[in-house]
Amino acid sequence: MADHRSRLAAIVRDHEAHILAEWTALLAKASRRGVLDRTEVEEQARAFVRLLAEALGADGSDGIEGPAWAKVRDLLASLSASRARQGFTPSETATFILSFKEPLFTRLREEYRGDGEGLVRELWTSTLLLDKLGLLTTELFRKTREDVIVRQQRELLELSTPVVALWEGILAVPLIGTLDSERTQVVMESLLQRIVDTGASIAIIDITGVPTVDTLVAQHLLKTVSAARLMGAECIISGIRPQIAQTIVHLGVDLGNVATKATLADALILALARVGAAVTRTAPRA
Repeated sequence: MADHRSRLAAIVRDHEAHILAEWTALLAKASRRGVLDRTEVEEQARAFVRLLAEALGADGSDGIEGPAWAKVRDLLASLSASRARQGFTPSETATFILSFKEPLFTRLREEYRGDGEGLVRELWTSTLLLDKLGLLTTELFRKTREDVIVRQQRELLELSTPVVALWEGILAVPLIGTLDSERTQVVMESLLQRIVDTGASIAIIDITGVPTVDTLVAQHLLKTVSAARLMGAECIISGIRPQIAQTIVHLGVDLGNVATKATLADALILALARVGAAVTRTAPRA
C-alpha cells in the first residue's frame, strides 16, 4: 500500500494543473450559483490537491487518521463547517471530494495505459481513499449542523425566558409554555445574572402562560426560588389560577414561605410594598 500511495502522490503532483482545471470545472457546475465564490472554491481545491499529495507521500498506511493527514482533515473540517452554515446538504458538501474522482481517474488511465492490473489496483486504492475522505466531510458537516442547532435552541430558550425590570429593585420572569429541566436552568442562569447586574431584591416569577403545573414543574420553580434566595433576592410566584392551586394542593407540593399571587398586578403591588413603594391613583376612574 505504501508503494501504491507513493505512486499516486507522484501522479497527483505531476498532473496537478490538468486535474485542477477539470476538477474546478466540475465543481463550478455542481455549485449553487451566487452562493459560493468561484475564487474561494478554486483556492480550496488547490489547497486540497497540494495537501493530498503531501499526505500520500508521507503516509503509507491504509487510513486517514495519522498525523500526516492532519492538515487535510483540518481543511475538510473548515470547508464542511462553512458549507453547513451556508445551508448546503451533506451530499452537496461531500461532492467536493467525490467529484475529484473523475479527473484523477482520467490521469490514472493515461498513466497505466497497457497495464490493466496496475490500473485496477490504483483505481481501487484511490476509490477507498476518496470515499473515506467523503465520509469524513459528511461526519464533520453533521457535527457542525448539530452544534448550530444546539446553539439556536439555546438562543430560543433565552429569548423565550426574558428577565424584565419592572421597577427599581424588582424583576419579573414571564414564563410561557412547558417548564422542563433545560429551560429551568436557562431561567435560573438568566435570573441570577440579572440579580447580580441590577442588585434587585424582588423577583416575580409569572406562570400565567404555563399550561399545566405538575410535581416536576413545582420542583423546578422551587429550585429557582432557592437559587434566587442564595443571591439575596426574594421571589413571588404569580399566575396561580384556581386549577393550578387545586393541583398543587392535590400533589402535596409545599411551596413553603414563597409568596403567591393570582395575577402579575397583585404580585407587583406586593413587591412594591416590600421595597417601600406604592401605586397611588391620581384621579378617579371615569
